[in-house]
Amino acid sequence: MRWLIPIIIYVLIETYAFQAIRTMTKNQWVQIGYLTVSVFVLGYAIYVFANYDRSVGPTKYTLRASGILLLTLVPKLILVLFMFGEDIVRLCVAGYNYLTNTFFEGTTAQYLPERRKFISRLALGVAAVPFAGLLHGIIKGKYNFKVIRHVLYFEDLPSAFDGFRVTQISDIHSGSFDDVAKIEYAVDLINEQETDLLLFTGDIVNTVAEEMDDWIDVFKRIKTPEYGKYSVLGNHDYGEYVTWNSEEEKEANFEAIKEIHTKIDFNLLLNESAFIEKEGERIAVIGVENWGHNFKKAGDLTLASEKVTNEDFKILLSHDPSHWEYEVKKHNAHYHLTLSGHTHGFQFGIEIPGFVRWSPVQYVYKQWAGMYDEMGRYLNVNRGFGFHAFPGRVGIWPEITVIELRKGAKPA
Repeated sequence: MRWLIPIIIYVLIETYAFQAIRTMTKNQWVQIGYLTVSVFVLGYAIYVFANYDRSVGPTKYTLRASGILLLTLVPKLILVLFMFGEDIVRLCVAGYNYLTNTFFEGTTAQYLPERRKFISRLALGVAAVPFAGLLHGIIKGKYNFKVIRHVLYFEDLPSAFDGFRVTQISDIHSGSFDDVAKIEYAVDLINEQETDLLLFTGDIVNTVAEEMDDWIDVFKRIKTPEYGKYSVLGNHDYGEYVTWNSEEEKEANFEAIKEIHTKIDFNLLLNESAFIEKEGERIAVIGVENWGHNFKKAGDLTLASEKVTNEDFKILLSHDPSHWEYEVKKHNAHYHLTLSGHTHGFQFGIEIPGFVRWSPVQYVYKQWAGMYDEMGRYLNVNRGFGFHAFPGRVGIWPEITVIELRKGAKPA
């Protein structure tokens, strides 16, 4: 029964969108072909999701099914908008014709105008844009890795760290990968940055530790910079989105996920801190467990910072950017730079520097992608290394962030 309402909605969308095809062509083979594809996609999606195993969680099969469903559904929604808009106009014209014929001419006529081919052609043309975008996002976009660079100025940065460079990656989601060569390319891209410190801000898997088994050797190739590699956990790393046979099994998976970080030579910070020392001066790297306004709150900022003084320069690793909004940015301890991820930029949006920056996720998260600055405190929300739920990226590309720390006032 839980599938009944979604299926009814889908059939209504399909019925309405089909009007555009019928208006465009009377060729029955084209119409039958369209309906055949639509029925196959719906049947495939129902089969995959009806057999979803909550003890396993999301798999490549569910990713593929969601991708195919969105690839066909989004363009049809565009068709529905156009056809519905045309129907509103047709009904208004029909009403006018009815009143005119009844009260003035006393004749009968076809009150409701026929659909116009022009509208159907326009609708199909517009619908082709998201179809092409989604198709590109599935085939190419999800591995279209970009290096994004920032230079940040701090007057209280220790002099020895002037010019210090940090690389951040986030949201690996190894259970979604399907192309070894592309991931190896991304690892090489990380190594090419040759920065001083590498930081990972959580979600190494989708659900279970085994998802990383085939990728350990690939990620172990990430070079350890002079000042190390540090990491924290994300909400997906706690195994809370599947059904476990026992708490012991869940805990064993959690321990195995923590061990992954050691296997790929990262120092996992679990509500704790580490000091980076250079030429007799130091900065603090503080790592909290996941703290999300709408997700798991395992992070303890006080515990993580107990060895850190107010005078220390602080880099905080916190997976969910809502932590910065609700606790960090106004904290008396003054956390200079917070690094987060989690949002993936919704893996869908439009970013044209200096002109447009939009994604549906901005209606959920105030800080959703890129660098933010309030009261001299910075937050970088990495757009994510991998992908999840939808097997692609449209307009919001996978990101490797490079941040250079500079001492002094920000140039005017």
